Amino acid sequence: MKVIIASQNPAKIAAVESAFNLAFPNDTFSFEGVSVKSGVPEQPMSCEETKQGAMNRVNNAKIKLPNCDYYVGLEAGIEGNSTFAWMIIDNGLTVGESRSSSLPLPPQVIDEVKKGKELGDVMDEQFNTDNIKQKGGAIGLLTNNLLTRTSVYQQALILALIPFLHPTRF
Repeated sequence: MKVIIASQNPAKIAAVESAFNLAFPNDTFSFEGVSVKSGVPEQPMSCEETKQGAMNRVNNAKIKLPNCDYYVGLEAGIEGNSTFAWMIIDNGLTVGESRSSSLPLPPQVIDEVKKGKELGDVMDEQFNTDNIKQKGGAIGLLTNNLLTRTSVYQQALILALIPFLHPTRF
């Protein structure tokens, strides 16, 4: 089965691959990351905006590559002083969705994001890292790598897969 991931971010792709392979150990999948627009600002600043970005990514991936088995949109955002992500999974018949755990951000990070900077860029500046958003993410930095962007997203993706694991109930 073909799974289209509406992102080319390696951390997001790894999370999707891991979640699908854990949820469906007897199925074989091919995964492809594609670049599509979210239709929201580079740094979404509300729960609603973040969820809309994930849904837009799914819909844009369906247009770009029609007739695939699953489409997955992931969008990270900020609300208040926390960051999180929305996961949307669509197979044309069913839509599963889940929000990841929220991660508190330091006040100086929030201040810079409110000035219009993207979270990943702020984290790179303040923690002297390079392209952290495609690696462990802010989550990895702030948890001393006890959790990573991939590990937290994997958990939320498994929750979004529940309607597909139990199709007669949804």
